[in-house]
Amino acid sequence: MSAVIEAAEQESTAPRRPRLRAAVAALGTVAAATLVLLALAVQAGDPTKLTPLGLVLIPVEALLGGALLLVLPRRARTVVAVTLGVLLGLLTVLRVLQIGFLNVLGRLFDPVFDWSQLGAGVTLLEGSMGRAGALGVAGAAVVHAIALVVLTGLAVRRTASVAIRHRPAAARTIGLLAVVWVLCFALGAQLAPAGPIAATSSLAVYETAQQVSTSLRDQRVFDEQAAVDAFDDVADGDLLAALRGKDVIFTYVESYGRSAVEDPEFAPTVEKVLDDGAGRVAADGFGFRSAFLTSSVTGGGSWLAHATLLSGLRVTNQHSYEKLVASDRVTLTSAFRRAGWQTVAVMPSTGGPWPAGTFFGFDRVYDATNLGNKSTIYNGFQTPDQYTLSAFERAERGRPDRGPLMAEIPLVTSHWPWAEIPRLRDWDDVGDGSVFDGPAAGQSVPEHEVTGDSARMRDGYRQSVAYSLSTVLSYVDTYGDENLVFVLLGDHQPPAFITGENAGRDVPITIMTRDRALLDRIGAWGWQDGVRPSPSAPVWPMESFRDRFLTAFGA
Repeated sequence: MSAVIEAAEQESTAPRRPRLRAAVAALGTVAAATLVLLALAVQAGDPTKLTPLGLVLIPVEALLGGALLLVLPRRARTVVAVTLGVLLGLLTVLRVLQIGFLNVLGRLFDPVFDWSQLGAGVTLLEGSMGRAGALGVAGAAVVHAIALVVLTGLAVRRTASVAIRHRPAAARTIGLLAVVWVLCFALGAQLAPAGPIAATSSLAVYETAQQVSTSLRDQRVFDEQAAVDAFDDVADGDLLAALRGKDVIFTYVESYGRSAVEDPEFAPTVEKVLDDGAGRVAADGFGFRSAFLTSSVTGGGSWLAHATLLSGLRVTNQHSYEKLVASDRVTLTSAFRRAGWQTVAVMPSTGGPWPAGTFFGFDRVYDATNLGNKSTIYNGFQTPDQYTLSAFERAERGRPDRGPLMAEIPLVTSHWPWAEIPRLRDWDDVGDGSVFDGPAAGQSVPEHEVTGDSARMRDGYRQSVAYSLSTVLSYVDTYGDENLVFVLLGDHQPPAFITGENAGRDVPITIMTRDRALLDRIGAWGWQDGVRPSPSAPVWPMESFRDRFLTAFGA
């Protein structure tokens, strides 16, 4: 009896297993085809605008590749399918990098010079999640990239195998879709903003080739310009003679771009801060001249912008930067040093030795390890700008036995992610920075709460830039004297997810001093009076500033 029951059970379960295997196989095929379609869709149009409706497309590469695989012999077909899949996976990884760079830096990823930028991104993550967290994220990104390449190769092979098993139907489908593709291409049919129905994935390849061509051309121009330095042979005594006895401070406000003074979402707040602060400083006898500089970068890469301003060369990538700091080119800093100034860099977000400081010509460098900030909340990239300027004043300008100073001070409170925004305090209360950990010290919220909400990010950007500018003008109002020449500028525009598309690379720049004769020296520049340049203010390439500055204030 038991044998009969067992036999009956086997008969009842036997048909289920093939059906289950068939269902799993069908799901695998659907998943493989979906992965291939998504990879081609990411390549074909604007992935930042991709919606489910945007997946209704016919990639011409799929038609050509499918037709090729149908006619190849079995062994060659397998090799070609895997090769095409791996290539598609690699292009998809590259496209993801392009999307990230486009959204943050306002340009495509450059496969020639930008690999070092990925390391800089890890360093940036360390500031918000620690070294272990940053390395974990980087490791996960590498694993996902490898997995995507492997899975895409397998997905194309599986899709090709299924098509071969149904060769007549697959051939008819490819032929029909080819006709539809031609019609859609002729009519320009498009169901979603991401791209047309008659899609071509060659767009990504073309954009990459264009980016590489542009970078190589820029590098040639950089090399040609770097070979000539108009100030290399100028006598030390003739350099900056008109500024003798002055303290000259170059202060960058992180992400202070043209959008901050012109975008309706930010401008009302920023304009009020600038106008109110300028009114107080003007009452102390200061005059102002303002314009715009076109930065070499946007969205990030502050050190490249700093190098551009100081060297008079347009530095757009790490390769150019490294060539620059290995050279003997005259920088604004080294010119001041040769002319007798003590030169100082205050780098609150730099965590250790800075070898490039020797090239730029700094006598002393203050960084996170020796700036003395005791705040446990507001430190690193979120170091309060008021603390940075206060520490500089105590360590350098406040010393009674000093000579004239030239300083470069990047202020970083307005650095992404705009989650920590301190409150401006009385300068006598700043001390060692621990006061910023106290009650009502400012806004400090978890980073993920800000970065996960675009409206909060924009509001945090607006507030942090307003704080930074308030701090700068308060510093000039509090510590400014007849010997101070203060140059305030932005390093670059904020990322595109703050400014929107096509915001440009312009940043405001203002020179402040009580010495009207110095302002007269730059009268020919045509810069505007006041601290807020209007839309019609002059716009210079940032790399032109060094030569014009050294010429205007030379002997």
